Formats: sequence, C-alpha cells, structure tokens
Amino acid sequence: MRAEGVFDITAAAPTVADLCNAADPVAIARSKGQRIGSLEEMVPALLAPIDLQAIKAAGVTFAVSLLERLIEEHAKGDLSRADQVRKELNSLIGADVTTIKPGSAEAEALKKTLMARGAWSPYLEVGIGPYAEIFTKAPPMAAVGYGAEIGIRSDSDWNNPEPEVTLVVSAKGTIVGATLGNDVNLRDMEGRSALLLGIAKDNNASCAIGPFVRLFDATFTLDDVRKAKVDLEVTGPDQFRLRGSSDLSKISRDPTDLVRHAMGDTHQYPDGMVLMTGTLFAPTEQRKPDGHGFTHMVGDLVSISSPKLGTLTNRVNHCDKIAPWTFGVSALMRNLASRGLLK
Repeated sequence: MRAEGVFDITAAAPTVADLCNAADPVAIARSKGQRIGSLEEMVPALLAPIDLQAIKAAGVTFAVSLLERLIEEHAKGDLSRADQVRKELNSLIGADVTTIKPGSAEAEALKKTLMARGAWSPYLEVGIGPYAEIFTKAPPMAAVGYGAEIGIRSDSDWNNPEPEVTLVVSAKGTIVGATLGNDVNLRDMEGRSALLLGIAKDNNASCAIGPFVRLFDATFTLDDVRKAKVDLEVTGPDQFRLRGSSDLSKISRDPTDLVRHAMGDTHQYPDGMVLMTGTLFAPTEQRKPDGHGFTHMVGDLVSISSPKLGTLTNRVNHCDKIAPWTFGVSALMRNLASRGLLK
C-alpha cells in the first residue's frame, strides 16, 4: 500500500512469509512492483495480509481478562451466573492482580494462598505463573481479512470479539511489524472446560487479521506497539452499540516475552508466525433488558481500530453459514507455480 495505490511485489517476495523473513523487509516492500489499482478498487473486502505464517495467540495477558476467564470457568459457561461469580472471586482473591508480575515471588505466594483455599485455576497459572498461555488460533491461510464475515458457532450463546494487536514475527523470532486481529471467543465453550479451547477458538472464519501489516521502520517501532491503544465498536441489527478499548501498556508480559514463550529453541516456525497479544477488553454490558451480559448477534458489525494500524471491520455470522475455507497452502503453491514465482 502506497500513497499512489496498491502494488504487486510478488516478483521480489512471492509470499508475505518470504517478505517478513528477509534481511530487510522494508527494502523489499519498497521495491518497484506493479500497480494493480487503488485501495478503493480493492474494497469492500480484503484478504488477510499474511499467508504461510502460523497463527498463534496469547491468552490471559491482562488482569481483567484473567478475572473474566476465571468467571467463565467458575460459572461453567453459564452467562446467568457471571455477575454473582464475579463478586465471589473479587472477594476470594483479595489482591490486586494488576500489580503482580507473572512468575515473581509475590505471584508464587498468592498461588500457595489460593491453592490452600481450593481456588487455584489453570487461568491463574498462566495469568501470574512463569509460563504464558500460547495456543494455535487457526491454521495458516485460515484467517479472514477486512470486510469479510467473521464466525461464531450457532450452538454458542455467550461469545464476544477480542480486539488485539497482532505481532508479525520472522522465523528467527524477530518482531518485524504489527497488525490488528479479532480473536473471537466462545466464552460458554471455554468456560465449560479449558480443554474445549479448540472449539472455543478455532472455527470457520473465527479469526480476522488486518487490514494491513505495518512493518517496523523509522516511523513505527516496537515502542509504538507497546503504547498502542485499540478501540472496538460493535453495532448490532437491534441498534445495540458496544464500545470498548484495550491499552497494550497495561499488558502483564512484554510483547518480546510473549514471543519468547511462543518460539525459540524448543519450538520453531520456519515460515514465521503472527501472535495475537491478548486483550484488556471483556464486555459485561447488558444487551437485553432481561439478559445477563453481552453476547454477539448475527449481523453485528465489529470494528477494531488503532491510530497507527488502521481499522479492521467484519460482520458476524454463524460459522456454518459463511463460505467454507477452501484455499489453503497447496492451493497457494499451485497458484505461485502457475505464475512462475516459485524457485
């Protein structure tokens, strides 16, 4: 993306993974290329701006999200019990978890106290323990981009968007840029059992990434990511409007620490990865007069924005009503080979 339009640079880098694994991604991104049109000609829909990278996500990286995961677990996925469980947990924990450094002596002391009370949890383990929660959000090539429908399962009745800064990481573990992501979460599924995380997270069109990758250069660095603020707005067909925000400066673990937990000597990604960093946003607003909190409706328009990363917009539908995912890695390889771009 340039001021004068959209350019095809696949002659210099046939995949986004190749671009991000290059010694100087910015130099390749600035190669001449061939103009293919204006941005206006590309929308209303764009592909996700990644391809072969593994799509990973970090969970429970903010204190608020830690408490909300605990609520899901203790409520057993039952939205109607969420408010009461929230009050009980706040009283039981009796500490400000926002001030506790994960893996610290203070965290270990709190762990022992809560274990003695029978209140320890897998979510507390990753929220304040030495190891971060890192999971696979979706397979490579499965994410949708700006303007596409994003999916929730029809058998879920407690779910929400998760607006997140998404790190773009090379095969060497170097963060080379960032984008936005929506790590859609089915709270009732995960709340029933942490072992249902796959069903809660990885479904057709349940991962949106975009609108573009912004590579690090003199105008945008990792420090900008550390200070990034992400706004979210959901506008429903019922005229309901939800607004929220997530501030990465309040994250419990630095982005570089999350990357070190995700890849390194024990786990490599030769095509690189993208890593969703988690969210501070956990909606509790009542959507219906007789309801118990927020959950999506089909037709919701979800917009996630950050001043230096743009806006990612998607409309919610049921996963089985969205066009199935059919263009995978093998299809990409055949496409590149047909254009003479594989060496």
